[in-house]
Amino acid sequence: MPDFTIETTYHLPIFRHRTYPAETLEAACRAAIEDTNWDIAEKHDESPGEVHVTGVWEGTHSAYTGPSIPVPSQFYEAVERRARHFEILLGLLKIFFDDARAARPPSPGWLARSAWEIARGEAILARVPDPDQPVDPQKASHVLACLQEDQVRRAILAVLDVDRSFGALSPAAVTDDEIHAACLNIATTMDLSDVVGNAEFQAALAAIRAAHRRLYPD
Repeated sequence: MPDFTIETTYHLPIFRHRTYPAETLEAACRAAIEDTNWDIAEKHDESPGEVHVTGVWEGTHSAYTGPSIPVPSQFYEAVERRARHFEILLGLLKIFFDDARAARPPSPGWLARSAWEIARGEAILARVPDPDQPVDPQKASHVLACLQEDQVRRAILAVLDVDRSFGALSPAAVTDDEIHAACLNIATTMDLSDVVGNAEFQAALAAIRAAHRRLYPD
């Protein structure tokens, strides 16, 4: 049985009470956020944050002595789990928005993946681990096993159709080589506990950025 060294963390709230003169509530809040003087800060020892995993290494007493192992996303702090899942759900929404505008039915693959992400989202809100096994696709979904470059190409179409931050970049400007390189990069660097749908959206964005840098270097 292998040994793993696990680093776990919890955060203590650090707070201060200070009065800010301002014309509006928003201005007062902004002044408080931008205030860098924490000389009067206090700790709230009675309300620590949740314990979450911040590092994993294989072996005994091996913390920071070698390469770390990616932490499965379900062991992140709850706020980080929600933030990471938001990007997945936003990507799925863009795909379905594109299908709805084109008056075409969404593919069963996207429906199944969405159901799985909904199940994961409900687990995140309930602060419980991700479902161990995908359930019936009619109720939730199953996890796809590979990152498909043609699906990344389709995601690029949907992203560029609604995201104007890349200017005049067209989907055709993103080459197959850029998609292939982006898929390889995402497949080897992303947290493999996340579903393939997240990888496709991440790869699509990486390929779009690569094409944008190539065609608009300034």
